[in-house]
Parts: sequence; structure tokens; C-alpha cells
Amino acid sequence: MCLAIPGKVVEIDEVTDMATVSVGNVRKEVSLALVEDVAVDDFVLVHVGYALNKISEDEAAKTLALFEEAGLSATELVDVSDPEAGQ
Repeated sequence: MCLAIPGKVVEIDEVTDMATVSVGNVRKEVSLALVEDVAVDDFVLVHVGYALNKISEDEAAKTLALFEEAGLSATELVDVSDPEAGQ
């Protein structure tokens, strides 16, 4: 099963094409290699360390609410989407 998590871009390193995204109170470094025109405060879908595409703030909030309704916290979501978590 693949799971993409909405995250808010809080910092961008233009040199490395990497961004820091926030999912709840959890921050994660992700690659922006697969998306264009991403800016700080944009929302992106993140899967295994890559931002896949931009989404609206409303869509991000709805998706995170559904995850929360299913009983998944931001920390659990980030761990599920990170292949190196738990190693």
C-alpha cells in the first residue's frame, strides 16, 4: 500500500532542491525534484522522501482530518511514509 502525506513547506534549500515540510508538529526533509514552483507555505503530498505534487491547504486539512478520524497521528503518518523509520 502506498501512502502520501500532506505537509506544509516551511523551508526550501534552492541549492539542493530539498524542502523541510511540517506534518503537525513533525518536520521532515523531502526532495522537490518531482514538483515545480513550490514555495514556502505551499502544501505538498509527500511519499518516501519526495514531494509528489502541490495541493491546496483545504485539501491538506481534509486529508489530515481523515487520517486523524482513522486514529493515525502525524508522527505515525510520517513513520509509515518513511522507509527508513524504525531501522
